Amino acid sequence: MRLFLIPTLCLSLVSFTSLGAAETPATPEAKLAALGLTLPATNTPIANYVPTVRTGNLVFLSGHLPFGPDGKVIAGKVGKDADEKMANAAARTTALALLASLKKEIGELSKVKRIVKVTGFVNGTPEFTSQSAVINGCSDLLVAVFGERGKHARAALGMASLPRGAVVEIEMIVEVQ
Repeated sequence: MRLFLIPTLCLSLVSFTSLGAAETPATPEAKLAALGLTLPATNTPIANYVPTVRTGNLVFLSGHLPFGPDGKVIAGKVGKDADEKMANAAARTTALALLASLKKEIGELSKVKRIVKVTGFVNGTPEFTSQSAVINGCSDLLVAVFGERGKHARAALGMASLPRGAVVEIEMIVEVQ
């Protein structure tokens, strides 16, 4: 199994949250830019499913994997070939992929009324028990981008394996206008 290291995304939450009200970016896209982040290109599914399904005012996002700058899946087993910090960064990367798919579905992220639910799967050894800390990489980014609207219900689960050996897989449900 190959382990793909990714640069840690610097979420300068301290400097972001210390902005005055007049300086706070108005849209989620502007907040991402203020954090120095950009949404990746969306990926084509490798199996018989679609990345998003909208029904009424809910958007269900299929499980997304983290991809490194080289376009390869960030793979590894937490507690063996990946540590908690690396897996947390992979969860942030996955959150950006989820947001890219969401934006493709709804047009603008300002249409998000609420992040309803996040389910995170962590590829870990039987001894690894900090799945919540790993999936915080996704949750923290969602709150940084959407504020109160980004706070969500969540499950963080340990798995024996994930597709393509990914370190994490995350799915999400979002309420939109």
